[in-house]
Amino acid sequence: MKKYLSILTDMESKIQEGQYRSGQKLPSVRSAAQSYGCSISTVIRAYTELEKRHAIYSVSQSGYYVVQKDGDSDNMDKSLIDFASASPDVNVFPYLDFQHCLNKAIDTYKYHLFTYSDGKGMDKLRQTLVSHLADAQVFTVPDRIVVTSGANQALEILAKMPFPNGKSVILVEQPSYNNYLQYLEAEGLSVIGIPRSTAGIDLGALEDRFKTGNIKFFYTMSRYHNPLGTSLRMEERKAIAALASRYDVFVVEDDYMADLGSGRGFDPIHAYNQTSHIIYLKSFSKIIFPGLRLGAVVLPEALLEGFHAYKKYGDTSLLSQAALEIYISNGMYERHKQKIYSQYEARMQAIDSAVKRYGGTGLVKVVPGDGGIYKLFELPQTINLERLIKRLKMRNILVMPGKLFYLSDYLEREKFLRISISRARLEQIEKGVQAIVEEVKREEGNRW
Repeated sequence: MKKYLSILTDMESKIQEGQYRSGQKLPSVRSAAQSYGCSISTVIRAYTELEKRHAIYSVSQSGYYVVQKDGDSDNMDKSLIDFASASPDVNVFPYLDFQHCLNKAIDTYKYHLFTYSDGKGMDKLRQTLVSHLADAQVFTVPDRIVVTSGANQALEILAKMPFPNGKSVILVEQPSYNNYLQYLEAEGLSVIGIPRSTAGIDLGALEDRFKTGNIKFFYTMSRYHNPLGTSLRMEERKAIAALASRYDVFVVEDDYMADLGSGRGFDPIHAYNQTSHIIYLKSFSKIIFPGLRLGAVVLPEALLEGFHAYKKYGDTSLLSQAALEIYISNGMYERHKQKIYSQYEARMQAIDSAVKRYGGTGLVKVVPGDGGIYKLFELPQTINLERLIKRLKMRNILVMPGKLFYLSDYLEREKFLRISISRARLEQIEKGVQAIVEEVKREEGNRW
């Protein structure tokens, strides 16, 4: 068994047995590495997997904590305003609907659900995903779809497997998805960054990287970017698709936030590419349950054999796949998507209103968006971010600093806070934003 898996198993056992209680802080990465006799990167990988399984969560500049159990909800600190966590709001999980789908799946498929699964995923689910993805302008066939244990599994396989273009460098936006950046660096893979701002991406610089950088693939989030919260303009998506074809560079389009926006009229990069250079990723964790751990990847023909060689076997629950298929095909998924979007959109609008109300626009700049769960609070470069976060924490407000979303050696960093609304209650948002604006003004005042 790989070392990180043994650590993962041990940690899960200790949590289940109560050795680590709900809300308790876990050992630091460094002390855990010493205790288990392994590298820091191995512990980070185990902790990241525990986060994926919704067993623990991280708090910026504090550490990792055990997720609160349902029975312990009365002990939760109601005064805490959590703008840091990206996990879905437990209060909108579709428990009863999905339980119905689980029962229906068992009645429909019976003993077939308790055998080994195909590495590609359940046939019926992949067939259903063809029409589901077509609604997002991703047109494909079942054989090109692979069901994965969350989108992260696909990202990890793609990072390690060889590509037919024979290139080796992974190009990532800066800033970008922090867990993936951490994984790439921990694995010692060749990775470089290219700037992306709330205004978009420099297509000239991107073309130069594609042309001269030995780029294996370019990882991008075309809409509701983490942490920027913004989406690429149509001309940018079209240009990226054309550049991929021209320079034989693959594009990994992570559309994990696709269901948390107005959606209509948005064609992903995949829709514009005619040479099969786009790999499209879809996640279901942000809509249903993080613990469901189901995602899908749409692969070009040239990558299928290599991807299956690295995936090798079916490692996602057939029961979960069958329940998801029923959940999508009977319309429950679409109804739940609209419910979550309306709730999250109200929270996003509340942030915009609060920033305007408390006069933060001079120092705190918030970029308008039309979906997702992230808002970027752009800050003056003169702000002492560490001190600001400490002050906010003293006021029971958790935020994520922008520096976590960059490669460790990337120097051209912007100063910002990533604000997530998925765990912040609507009635908390005004108070939380007011406190952030006050502390930013206080920090600026201390300079003079």
